[in-house]
Amino acid sequence: AVPGAARRPCRRRSLARTGGRAGPPDGGAAPPDRGAGPVTALPASTRRRLGLVIDLDTCVGCHACVVHCKEWNTGGHPAPLSDEDPYGASPGGAWLNRVHSYEVESPGQAQAPRVVHFPKSCLHCEDAPCVTVCPTGASYKREEDGIVLVDEDLCIGCKLCAWACPYGAREFDTPTGVMKKCTLCIDRIYNEHLENPVPACVSTCPARARHFGDLADPESDVSRRVAERGGYAPMPETGCRPTNRYLPPRASPRDGEGERGGRYPDAPPLEDVPVEGGFLGWIDRLLSAG
Repeated sequence: AVPGAARRPCRRRSLARTGGRAGPPDGGAAPPDRGAGPVTALPASTRRRLGLVIDLDTCVGCHACVVHCKEWNTGGHPAPLSDEDPYGASPGGAWLNRVHSYEVESPGQAQAPRVVHFPKSCLHCEDAPCVTVCPTGASYKREEDGIVLVDEDLCIGCKLCAWACPYGAREFDTPTGVMKKCTLCIDRIYNEHLENPVPACVSTCPARARHFGDLADPESDVSRRVAERGGYAPMPETGCRPTNRYLPPRASPRDGEGERGGRYPDAPPLEDVPVEGGFLGWIDRLLSAG
């Protein structure tokens, strides 16, 4: 598939094989039949739309989600995830989740640009071009939950899916010669023995900026967050209809909404505290002592 890249034998059953076809870990339905043609067809609809809702106002860019994703998945379902020259000058490898940071300027404002951290992984699109372009049917979308996966036993490493994805969410794993991507941690979310069966990135976020659930259910927590905050899918002009949603950063005082604008516009103003008494007064006297 890739010159100079040895294909490593698969050390696991491909996507928890059921009856010779790939199936979910909980024994659910197999993916759509790929025998009718060389290219995978998308399901007409999905029973659920599992995905992520990411709060760009809360994300601090700490990369905890990136590290835990790598740690979990390098020994989990899509294992192994390669590390190439990790301590050298040009480290590389497969990462299923990445965080990009940008400086965003407000038009007409003289203040310094605002830094926004943008986590990026597979968006599990409803109209996923990475699926329909795959010549072997290795990429497919599951009807039961809408998750887009890669059957590594069928992947030939042609990279067509990576070229078709407008979000750059595919990761080619050079040592194994196959494509890797976010699986929403299907080996976690269907594990009934876990106390909190959510993707690794969600479980580890210290700022609680990542949320997981069914976006087809209007009463779910993620759907309510999207409705309340005006959550959006990036690059709607592509027509891919991503499942994942982003919650926009809230306005801050420096965006021109006044001293009491921003996140808490109804909060009462702070009262002036005299320094003569109390703790602040004691600190003042301590620092002023000659």
